[in-house]
Amino acid sequence: MLNNNIGESSLVNLEITGLYAGLLGLLFIVLSINIVRLRLKYKVGIGDGDNKVLATKIRIHGNFSEYIPFTLILLASYELNGGAEFMLHLCGASIFVGRVTHAIGLSKTIGSSIYRQIGMLTVFISIVILALENIRLFLV
Repeated sequence: MLNNNIGESSLVNLEITGLYAGLLGLLFIVLSINIVRLRLKYKVGIGDGDNKVLATKIRIHGNFSEYIPFTLILLASYELNGGAEFMLHLCGASIFVGRVTHAIGLSKTIGSSIYRQIGMLTVFISIVILALENIRLFLV
């Protein structure tokens, strides 16, 4: 976008969000490759073929796909609105570590596990913090 007052370009900067979007993008590919690998191994093209291992990997990937886009929107909004770098890194890192932890927990058992609980809790807390911070920045 051209700033007509000074004749220089003004760019929107989302470096911190970009870092965590990149890390989460790599994790998304790892989760996707796990599904492809199992589909080839068990010769299942669509669905899970009643295979519990494949069904679990599909659910891990699906859960990731459900939460991550929204959390990245909140993170980017917060960064664009001048959010604190420390809070951006805290939430971004928590989201990434939470998703890794959640995937580990679901890989170990489809039931409740401490890894799964910690993974979801860190993502939920990050969503709440980012939501409240975005609202706060709007109000001030």
